[in-house]
Amino acid sequence: MSYFRTFTRLTAPALASLGLAFTLTTLPSCGSRSGTDSENPTAVADTTKPAVIDTVKLKMEAMRRDSLKADSIAKKNGQLPGAILPGHRIIAFYGNIRSKGMGILGREPKEQMFRKFEGVLKEWQAADPSIPVQPALHNVTITAQGTPGKDGKWRLMNSKATIEEVISWAREHKCILFLDVQPGHSTLEAELPKLEQYLKQPDIHLGIDPEFSLATKPGVRPNQKIGTLDAKDVNFTINFLARIVSENKLPPKVLTVHRFTRKMITNYKNIKLDPRVQVVMHMDGHGNPVLKKDSYRDYIQAEPVQYTGFKLFYEYDGRPAPHHIMTPKEVLTELTPKPLYIQYQ
Repeated sequence: MSYFRTFTRLTAPALASLGLAFTLTTLPSCGSRSGTDSENPTAVADTTKPAVIDTVKLKMEAMRRDSLKADSIAKKNGQLPGAILPGHRIIAFYGNIRSKGMGILGREPKEQMFRKFEGVLKEWQAADPSIPVQPALHNVTITAQGTPGKDGKWRLMNSKATIEEVISWAREHKCILFLDVQPGHSTLEAELPKLEQYLKQPDIHLGIDPEFSLATKPGVRPNQKIGTLDAKDVNFTINFLARIVSENKLPPKVLTVHRFTRKMITNYKNIKLDPRVQVVMHMDGHGNPVLKKDSYRDYIQAEPVQYTGFKLFYEYDGRPAPHHIMTPKEVLTELTPKPLYIQYQ
């Protein structure tokens, strides 16, 4: 949500019920001099007016307490209850169920796609029997557009019906679901609150895509240039998800952050982790396996954040010959660290 500073008037009894101590400060009055204490020495402060309380500050303090509690649990047990990583390897099919051009999710008929997905899951489980696979769908839910739209933000959100349909697909096949955000010329602060009602559900997670984040590049159409996000944007997203986890008593959320160039994520060392959010830096480039491995080394391994991911492209990785789509065994033996999030587009 966007955090506008709002003030709510709470009475002293209400504050006491919340266990909050406070000090009432009398401020100088405004207006004519006839109301000043110097001219009316018998005047007393009006204590019947309720104190003005900064509710944003109270919420931030509550979030800090939740964060400290989460930190203490994680330090004691290694992670919070219900955490998916690192105890599973997430295998995801990516795309948009309303588009044949965005990825395997949506390109093929539903049942045909899921039959293919079952085969992929078996391949990964066979390649590394030591860790169970967690199937996932990754649906681009706010998509960068080739036209600016009425508000000039160059992005469009899926309809409620589409989102509910992909949720049903995921649950029908025991998948977790990622809702992916391509902000266009909007911002994460403006777009993420639109998804909060869905993220309150324990099996729905989030992806953000710097490639299509162009708020700092006025007039640039998505796909003309590669966009960027800063650590502060990632931190906003982490805090946004952490609040949802605490308020709704959920297991940790997984956040995937796409990356295949250095400038897509700036100031990565300033990203502040929170046990309530598991951050995956996801190598999103396509092409020759040699180049893909170089990108993983340069932008994921060399600039570590928390967990790592790797994308495989059905349409682009195998062209031209002799290029090929890397097998699960190749990915696991040729990448360090071994990625715990694998995405097929």
